[in-house]
Amino acid sequence: MTKPHLVLQDVSLVLPDGRALFSGLHEQFNLCPTGLVGRNGVGKTLLARILAGLLQPTTGHCQRSGSVHYLAQQVVHPDDATVAELAGIQHTLDALARIESGSTAAEDFDAVGDDWDIQPRLCLELERNGLSHLDADTPASALSGGEAMRVSLIGAMLSGADFLILDEPSNHLDRPNRQALIEQLRRWPRGLIVVSHDRQLLESMQRIVELSSLGLHSYGGNYSFYAAAKAHERHNALETLAERKLERQRQARAMRKQLERQERRQARGKRHGKEANQAKSLLDGQKERSEASSGALRRHQSARLDQLNQDVKDAAQQVEKEAPIALHDLPVAQAAKRRVAELDGVELPYVAQATRAISLIVSGQQRIAIVGPNGCGKSTLLRMMAGRVTPLAGVCKVTPEHAYLDQQLENLDPAKTVLEQLRSANRTATEADLRMRLAQLGLDAQKIATPSGSLSGGERLKAALACLLYADRPPQLLLLDEPNNHLDLPSAEALEAMLRSYQGALIVVSHDDAFLDNLGLTDRLLADEQGWRLEPLQSSD
Repeated sequence: MTKPHLVLQDVSLVLPDGRALFSGLHEQFNLCPTGLVGRNGVGKTLLARILAGLLQPTTGHCQRSGSVHYLAQQVVHPDDATVAELAGIQHTLDALARIESGSTAAEDFDAVGDDWDIQPRLCLELERNGLSHLDADTPASALSGGEAMRVSLIGAMLSGADFLILDEPSNHLDRPNRQALIEQLRRWPRGLIVVSHDRQLLESMQRIVELSSLGLHSYGGNYSFYAAAKAHERHNALETLAERKLERQRQARAMRKQLERQERRQARGKRHGKEANQAKSLLDGQKERSEASSGALRRHQSARLDQLNQDVKDAAQQVEKEAPIALHDLPVAQAAKRRVAELDGVELPYVAQATRAISLIVSGQQRIAIVGPNGCGKSTLLRMMAGRVTPLAGVCKVTPEHAYLDQQLENLDPAKTVLEQLRSANRTATEADLRMRLAQLGLDAQKIATPSGSLSGGERLKAALACLLYADRPPQLLLLDEPNNHLDLPSAEALEAMLRSYQGALIVVSHDDAFLDNLGLTDRLLADEQGWRLEPLQSSD
């Protein structure tokens, strides 16, 4: 039996705006667990969709041997969806129910296939993954972002596919569940491609394939091996480029000197001929030979210089384009020490009893990380502070001068361009200034002129951040829910630097300890089985 495999054959993709995203891709994926990495906007998600058969390349072909299950980076579901629908088994359960009610329709038996025990298998996997409080009929709206992702991952494992393609599967997962995901994927016996910026997850892969401006490049090892090999490659490429430039300069100087020597010889010959009173016919012959020799030398030098320029160009093409990412510091009208938020006896909706009640006072310069397991109410707390949900009881007062970034990027209209939305948020800055700020985020003129819904996950996050952070009125309170999800390392580092310099109040939800450690936090709001408690952090200054 043929082993499952996916093969890219000269694949290219041109976007609707005419921009070529990638071209001439050749690669084979087999049973080796593979991480697909690359900068934001390079086309990882679109390539994953091509591999899964959900998108056709502009040219080329993707050959598939075996079935493929693709899990998108954003778990999107209808308002009335259930856990079974998130897991992708609702149609099977519906067919089972009809058969149990007496249906003999062939399509129902086809829908069930060999999955007669799908419901107990779902219950078993929910229990194994610490989600025993859920069942097939639980509304998806009652799940946290992390719980929704975990249910979707369970559905991927239950799919029986020959290949799993998972796009940023560790987003929204807390530390224990990230580790559980890694162990779960280690046990997966068939083909696996993981699109991710999560270094811990990528460490568990046996191969890394990078998509960059240079195309696809396979590295036979985990993330550490890839990072070391990548650094070595870049060092060598830069060194080769420097050598080619130096050789061009050296050769150009040598050619100038050679030409100068020839011109001096010709001048001496001309003077000698005149002084010797040679016949005009002899002088004309010497002149023609001299001009022919000079022309041949110039043609030879021109060809040689063209070759040297081509050598430099070829060497430059081997150096990956890595434009720096930058976020501007946020001006805050007043670094106030007054209260910017007050929660008094608040009860959160959709949250378990232990962490339902909370009282909290936030001053103008506090920097708080909200940490806790998936489903404890972290995102619900931020949504309530942002005025998106109403508390069941108590009083919640928050300064109107706040900015809120949710996991679904609801502040971004997918039908409108990034530039259009940023201009609506900031009517005082010039368009040139706004374009410059977006360009420094890696959003070029073409990307900011297309509907934001067509951008990559990382690009949409950058756009949403820009619309919030670069608004006319700088926020005195930032409410950020997993703000570094989907970001590549340079972009995450730029966000860290901006948030470190921010002088207002900050409340951030994240499961990324390294990210939180770089924000200069003053407090940690911890959710556990005892409820909520605020713990001051010792300053590192």
